[in-house]
Amino acid sequence: MNTVIILVCAAIVGTACAYGRSRLWQWTLATIVTILVVGSGLGAWTPMWVLLGIFVVLVALPLNVAPLRCALFAAPLLQLLRRVLPKISETEQVALDAGTVGFEGELFSGKPDWSKLLSEPKPQLSVEEQAFLDGPCEELCRMIDDWQITHELADLPPEVWDFIKRKGFFAMIIPKKFGGLEFSAFAHSAVLQKLSSISATLSSLVAVPNSLGPAELLLRYGSEEQKNHYLPRLADGREVPCFALTGPYAGSDATSIPDYGIVCRQVVDGRETLGIRLTFDKRYITLAPVATLVGLAFRMYDPEHLLGETEDLGITLALIPRDTQGLEIGRRHFPLNIPFQNGPLRGKNVFVPIDTLIGGPHMAGHGWRMLVECLSVGRGISLPSNATGFVRLAVAATGAYARIRKQFGLAIARFEGVEEALARIGGHSYATIALSRASAAAVDRGERPAVASAIAKCHATELGREVIKDAMDVHGGKGIQLGPSNYLGRCWQGAPIPITVEGANIMTRSLMIFGQGAIRCHPWILKEMQAVREPDRAKALRDLDRALFGHIGFGISNAARAFVLGITFARIGKAPGDAYTRRYYRKLNRYSAALALLADTAMGVLGGKLKFKEKISARLGDVLAQLYICSAMLKRYEDEGRPEVERPLLAWAFHDSVWRMQMALDGVIRNFPVRPVAWLAHTLVFPFGRREVPPSDRLGRRVAALLTAPNAARHAMVHGMYLAPEPNNPVGRMHALLPEVVAAEPVERKFLKAVKAGAIRAHDYFEQLAEAQRAGAISGSERAQLERLRRATSEFINVDDFDPDEMRAKVIHGGADSKRSLHVA
Repeated sequence: MNTVIILVCAAIVGTACAYGRSRLWQWTLATIVTILVVGSGLGAWTPMWVLLGIFVVLVALPLNVAPLRCALFAAPLLQLLRRVLPKISETEQVALDAGTVGFEGELFSGKPDWSKLLSEPKPQLSVEEQAFLDGPCEELCRMIDDWQITHELADLPPEVWDFIKRKGFFAMIIPKKFGGLEFSAFAHSAVLQKLSSISATLSSLVAVPNSLGPAELLLRYGSEEQKNHYLPRLADGREVPCFALTGPYAGSDATSIPDYGIVCRQVVDGRETLGIRLTFDKRYITLAPVATLVGLAFRMYDPEHLLGETEDLGITLALIPRDTQGLEIGRRHFPLNIPFQNGPLRGKNVFVPIDTLIGGPHMAGHGWRMLVECLSVGRGISLPSNATGFVRLAVAATGAYARIRKQFGLAIARFEGVEEALARIGGHSYATIALSRASAAAVDRGERPAVASAIAKCHATELGREVIKDAMDVHGGKGIQLGPSNYLGRCWQGAPIPITVEGANIMTRSLMIFGQGAIRCHPWILKEMQAVREPDRAKALRDLDRALFGHIGFGISNAARAFVLGITFARIGKAPGDAYTRRYYRKLNRYSAALALLADTAMGVLGGKLKFKEKISARLGDVLAQLYICSAMLKRYEDEGRPEVERPLLAWAFHDSVWRMQMALDGVIRNFPVRPVAWLAHTLVFPFGRREVPPSDRLGRRVAALLTAPNAARHAMVHGMYLAPEPNNPVGRMHALLPEVVAAEPVERKFLKAVKAGAIRAHDYFEQLAEAQRAGAISGSERAQLERLRRATSEFINVDDFDPDEMRAKVIHGGADSKRSLHVA
């Protein structure tokens, strides 16, 4: 019995050391002291000395004496790993090396250092950037007639194209010395949010040149001659860029592109010229139909060794002028009634000089690295920002509409079914806004956030789709009748577009977020891989020993932290924040430890098979993503001065995220193929079962109330979008009318009470108001107030209708069905 007591006490002390991440020697010393103190206290001298001897000989010496530890563990393991580990391909290595790790690395650690997040400066616009938003950006929004763009022209009007080019909307990332605006990522994001609140077509066209495209590639990799020639022309709109990567047989798997270029010599204008003969077939290329400068990705071959000894040079990038002979360009795709310029590019045996390669001939074969590094920046801004713009639109429009629209004598916002949808709109929008802001802020800090940008792109667009779905449900028939007064229909139609482009979400979620995050964000795995591939055996042993035992200690610590925080319901431990949010940080500490534990378990037990267990990988990625979203929301809350009025929004979004984390972790455990390991993991992660619940109805009611009345929280949610009550902006007019709608409700209740009492006999609404005034139910000023409100709100209740001839499309047949052109009348 004494032996059991000593062992239990040693285990408790060991758990405490693991929870606090004590050093190995500290744990060894604490265990020895525990055995001595407990054994002597019990008078169990023999068990004490036996246990102490066993511990010292079998544990303390082998683990604490570095040469002995290397000989016993690192040396045989190094030999085994060098034999069994698959060789990392050049493509995989480029993906691993690309980008940087930000706070997502802390979330993967099991013990986040919140001071790193909270000490980051609050993102802010410069005076110049704010002036651009208030000036040219506002003016551009006033020029937009989205019905004309999407239904009549299937394009921006010429005057809008001219304004975009003249005012530098395509040059936000180009430095001032080349004529660009040189905006911060935060300003870039703010511009896209504002534009997307009035037109998805417009924001898409502005986003692409400022994301992955010729300007970004030239800035990072172009020669000085290329920069000096092209960047000023891109900045002032003389050149319109596009970038061609995707083809019919290579979409998400960009490394397998079949498009190729052969290095050769050809006589051009009487002179023999070194160049590349290109054959390619691209599709889904935004701005291609109107582009004057094409960025092209292809695989480059040098069979005659004109550039060197290597024949297959790999993926390469080039810039091709539109007038290049043999380039087929100009036809359009029609993406879900959001007619941003998008179309195919083709060419066969198209010859271009060797100096069209971005960066020059020495950059041949570096295209994959260039793409991955640039994509991690652009993807984290453009699509999350556009999603944020239309969730802000949904908040402004749906909150106001739900207060304006009456059924059964009540604003529909009072019905619990609508209230539930409004709560989801508010909570998901709050999360999306914070996520987009965090992603832009990371870029402004100089990061190239490969994992974080994948999270932002995937989850901002998914949440955006959920928000617009709920907004459509609340609007009912108003939302589905297309026409000039419909402000939601095109957003609903276009919601799948951002989910599909720049890495389809289904692939991003199941392969990229955890696939890259597990190696990039894990504190030890990349170091272990590097140690195994180190050619110097002595250094490899030292590095592997350090990484291996760091990893083992990391795993034990996370098991202890997950279990302790689980049995205490995450109510212990040091945490930042105020009295309201401290519990939130502690919950994230718990689920960070659980993620780290299950990630190590999955990688350790399944090994290389985990790559094919995409559902498990996706769920682990979901946990990392929700941790990142929650940290973004808490950071925003702190940056804004802990606004009390926003707490219901933060609480709803946070509880929703934590519930999703719990269900994702549970999904990993329930579907883990090695069941004994799954049972142990369940005990450590969920010692008392699943205790998290979705946001409550009461909390949802508070969120819905914030969305449907003028207040500081609603103002913060719609801040930065186009809200001018102009003729082209029904949402702006509705938003401006909301205070009057709320102020009139007490009068409406008096009027309806009189109607229900039978005191009013008329049937026409305005005659009823007159009769109510005569009966003394309302005053003359109150009658005028209700009459004015009915006339003002009627446009938001009514829908468009058309003459049948207006509905007919003009169809021009151009031969094969694939060549049919459809022009909307």
